[in-house]
Amino acid sequence: MNKTVLIVDDELDLRELLKLTLAKMSISAIAVETVKEAKSELKQQSFDLCLTDMRLPDGSGLDLVAYVQKHHPQLPIAVLTAYGNVELAVESLKLGAFDFLSKPVNLSRLRNLIGNALSLPDAAHIESMIDEPLLLGESQHMQNIRQQITKVARSQAPMHISGESGTGKELAARSIHQQSARAKNLFAPVNCGAIPSNLMESEFFGHLKGSFTGAIEDKMGLFQAASGGTLFLDEVADLPLDMQVKLLRAIQEKRVRPVGSESEVEVDVRLISATHKNLQDAVMEGSFRSDLFYRLNVIDIHMPSLRQRPEDIEPLTKEFLKHLRSNGKAVELSNSALDALRYYNFPGNVRELENILERAATLCEKNRIEVTDLKLNGDSSGQEQSKIARPERQPAEINSLDDHLEEIEKKILLDTLERSRWNKTAAAKKLGISFRSIRYRLQKLGLDD
Repeated sequence: MNKTVLIVDDELDLRELLKLTLAKMSISAIAVETVKEAKSELKQQSFDLCLTDMRLPDGSGLDLVAYVQKHHPQLPIAVLTAYGNVELAVESLKLGAFDFLSKPVNLSRLRNLIGNALSLPDAAHIESMIDEPLLLGESQHMQNIRQQITKVARSQAPMHISGESGTGKELAARSIHQQSARAKNLFAPVNCGAIPSNLMESEFFGHLKGSFTGAIEDKMGLFQAASGGTLFLDEVADLPLDMQVKLLRAIQEKRVRPVGSESEVEVDVRLISATHKNLQDAVMEGSFRSDLFYRLNVIDIHMPSLRQRPEDIEPLTKEFLKHLRSNGKAVELSNSALDALRYYNFPGNVRELENILERAATLCEKNRIEVTDLKLNGDSSGQEQSKIARPERQPAEINSLDDHLEEIEKKILLDTLERSRWNKTAAAKKLGISFRSIRYRLQKLGLDD
C-alpha cells in the first residue's frame, strides 16, 4: 500500500528536497506552506507521516504538533528545527512529536526517521507481537503505566524511567521497545555502574585494534551494536562526569568516535535511561550534568513501588508460582503464607517477591509453602513476622507518600544535626552525603534558617 507524507514548510527549496527524497523511497507527498493549509489537508485525507518546519508564516510547528496529538493521535509528526535550537526540539518531543531533525537536513538521518516512522506498528499488530505482557498487575498504577508506555512507544524521544530497585524499570524499557518501530532490532541493556571507568568509553563507543593495551582486535561499541534499536542505560546516575560529557555529545550529534579512530560513525539509537536515585538531586549535588539530565529526561515514567500497589501482590504471587510450576516445581501457597506476603513491606519490591517465592519453593516440604518457608526479612519466626510487618505498611492512613517520606527525611536530618551540634559538615559525614547535598536538602525542607 502506497504511503503518503504531508510536508509543511514555507521554503520552496526544502519542500522540493523533501519531496525528491520521498519520491526516491517510493513515497508520495503533499506539500503546503502554512498551519492553516496543513489542518485543511488533514481534514480531507489521511497521512502516514507529517514533516513540519518549526517556524511557519501563521504559527509554529509546536501548534501543529499539539493539533495532531489532539485530532490525529496515531499520526507520527516530526519537526525540522534550526541548528542548535535544542530547547524547541525537546519541547516538541514533550508535546508528542515522533522525532526532530536539525537544519540543514542530513539526508541519511531523514531517511532513517522516515523509515522508523512508517514502521510504527498499529494496535492490532502490537497485540499480535506480544505473547504476554512484561509488566504484570491490574492496579490503577500499573494500568496507567501500561497506557503511558503504549503512548510513548510511538515516539523516538529519549526517556527516563525512575523508581526504586526491583520495581521493573528494565521490563518497562523492554515493553517500550517491544511496542515501537524498533521492535525488530536490538534492545541493548547496560548497567552503567557495572562497567570499570577505564573501559567505559570503549564499551559505549568501541575501539580499534592496538588503541590501548589489551585491544587485540577491533570492537564495536554499544551505540553501534544497538543502531536501529534501543539502548537502555540502567543506573545512569553512576556514570562519571567525564563520560557524561561524551554521552551528551553522542546524543546531540548522533555520532560516536571509537577509541583510537580519527573518524566518527553515525548511529541511530533510541535512548532509555533509568536509575533508582533521584537525578534532580544528583544535578543539585553536582554529580550529574544538568544538560545531560535535560536531554535524557524528555519523557519520564515513574515505576511505583509494590507498597503503593498492594492489590497486585496476590496476582503477582500466582503468576510467579505458575512460572515455578512450568519449571518443574509444583508448589502451592498456604493461605497464611499469602496473608503474610500481603502485609510484608517489600523493600526490594517485585524482584524481592519473586526471589522469596523461588527460595521458599526450594525450602518447603510436601510442595506446600508455609509462612516459615518465606523467611521474610531473613526471619523464620513465621506468624510472628506477619504480625510485626502488618503495622509497618498501612497506606490508607497516609495521605501523601511524598509528604510522609519528607517528614521521615526531616526527622533524620534534625536528629543528626542535633547530635552534631548543628555542624553541617559533621552531620553530612555521619549521613554519608556531601556538604552540598545536606545544604540542598535543608533548603528543600525549609530547615536552612
